[in-house]
Amino acid sequence: MTQARLAAILLFVSTFSVLATAAAAPNINLSVDATDAPQKIFHSQLTIPASPGTLTLYYPKWIPGEHAPSGPIIDTAGIKFTGNGQILKWRRSLDDGWTFNVEVPPGVNEIHATLDFLSETQEEGAYTSGRSATAKLAVISWNQLLLYPKGWTADQINFTASLRVPAGWKVGTPLPVVSQSGDEIHFSTTSLYTLIDSPVLTGEYLKAVPLNQGQTPPVELDVAADSAGALEPPSDVWDNYRNVVKQATTLFGATHYRDYHFLYTLSDHVAHFGLEHHESNDSRSDERTLIDPQLRVLHGALLTHEYVHSWNGKYRRPADLTTPDYEQNMRDDLLWVYEGLTEYLGDLLAARSGIWTPDQYRGNLAHVAAMLDHHTGRVWSNLQDTADFAPELYFAPHQWESWRRSTDFYEEGELDWLWADTIIREQSKGKKSIDDFCHLFHGAPSTPPMVKTYTFDDVVNALNQIVPYDWRGFWTQRLTTHDAHAPFGGIEGSGWKVVYDETRSEMIRAREEDYREIDASYSIGLLIKEDGEVIDAVEGMPSARAGIGPAMKVVAVNGRRFTPQVLRDALAAGKNSKEPLQLLVENTDYFRTFSLDYHEGEKYPHLVRDESKPDLLTDIVRAH
Repeated sequence: MTQARLAAILLFVSTFSVLATAAAAPNINLSVDATDAPQKIFHSQLTIPASPGTLTLYYPKWIPGEHAPSGPIIDTAGIKFTGNGQILKWRRSLDDGWTFNVEVPPGVNEIHATLDFLSETQEEGAYTSGRSATAKLAVISWNQLLLYPKGWTADQINFTASLRVPAGWKVGTPLPVVSQSGDEIHFSTTSLYTLIDSPVLTGEYLKAVPLNQGQTPPVELDVAADSAGALEPPSDVWDNYRNVVKQATTLFGATHYRDYHFLYTLSDHVAHFGLEHHESNDSRSDERTLIDPQLRVLHGALLTHEYVHSWNGKYRRPADLTTPDYEQNMRDDLLWVYEGLTEYLGDLLAARSGIWTPDQYRGNLAHVAAMLDHHTGRVWSNLQDTADFAPELYFAPHQWESWRRSTDFYEEGELDWLWADTIIREQSKGKKSIDDFCHLFHGAPSTPPMVKTYTFDDVVNALNQIVPYDWRGFWTQRLTTHDAHAPFGGIEGSGWKVVYDETRSEMIRAREEDYREIDASYSIGLLIKEDGEVIDAVEGMPSARAGIGPAMKVVAVNGRRFTPQVLRDALAAGKNSKEPLQLLVENTDYFRTFSLDYHEGEKYPHLVRDESKPDLLTDIVRAH
């Protein structure tokens, strides 16, 4: 073990109240059979050291990066324990469904456990609870497939894991491989913490693309798809991802991984999200994302966001999110840094690397600003509340999202950190920027994976080292305000402003077509599915004032059967008409016509230059 790795482990463990007794921490063997992945079922066997009495085992509950007790316990089945060949009695805890108590009889010094994981087949489920397998690929998240004993931290328990995949499938993972025989892979013995932090992407069609060939530490893009053609984008797509690595290491000035794997799943039949890991990320989007220019724009910041997390979230981590195992509650109060700063930096990397053009970056920023400005729930729920309530908000429905608020500490955090960046630039007369903060807070020296915790005070103190300012007052106001409007200080301070016109931006057009929605949020205050079903009605805007709400369905517009184009045409025509917009709406088998006195046409957000101020934004997104 290297001195750096030993220091990393000691720093990680020192964060916790050490739970271990004088007994040696266990070494557990884990064998996973994923050959039935196309059937959406995975089989797991474990050998766990034990002693007579009650052995308490945990199924991982709080999964890092998911910020909620989301471990998919509901999708486990076939749980069985044996010792010396006899079946052992067990019972689930009445206080916690993720906890199992196994009765170990005299003479038994290890138990054998089996369990099956049933991968979701429906839309339900988020992150590692979501759909993760198709006929041609699968994502193996180890937290789905194991149990671990009470009494030790996740960094003390060791696992020796092996994996069988369907015949001919390739594998991508940051987990070191000891050997491979046919379709069975054996991995290095590692801690439970590292194992759960190291997913496996496997598939029939999988391409490994080096992103910094010949450099240390190496970075690789492992991308699997449901078809071979989805892995053949224009060559400049790979070049842009190579630029991501260059721009990220320039931004932070150091790395904190031994090697890094982008694990990118392209499928229309898995859950779509991004989940960070220290030496990889589990990111998923549409099958044609790399070969369809519109989808590339829409999902352009997915991998950059998750890559930033290697520094901001995995290496530097809020103390309240740093727990000794996966059973202890996490506290999400600093997600406006963990996710909000990452959202800002991830979008910057998309622009600085060439994945987005500056205009596409501004189009996305305009959408973010306008969306937040129409989240009317801001008047009762502040930014801090969205972070505090994140474990529940992650699983909230989209209906009434503008009034309920959502996990929009991502987007609001992005606007606030842009504001902070402009303040740094203004106060230092252009000599300092957010890059300097990243160098100080996340940078040198380069290390293997390790956790360095922080608090609110640490963030404030680091910002003050870059430029003296009332950062405590700034962030306190940003976190506690109930302003009805989104924080535009960064946009305006960088020399731009939000305006609305009748032209859909490239970003909004891509979102509407991919999600099959019509975004009339900024005109009549409706977000509607292509079939007319109302997803959300913005409180205080014409539709909600008239009485239209989520789950209703628009069936006709001005007497004509609803289609997206019929609605757009009616909004445009209304500018030259004094007649109200007539929406025939179905509501639980009843029909009613709503009259909206609206005559301002379609409205979509854009950023335009404010010539009275210096253009800081152009320099912010410039490649460094």
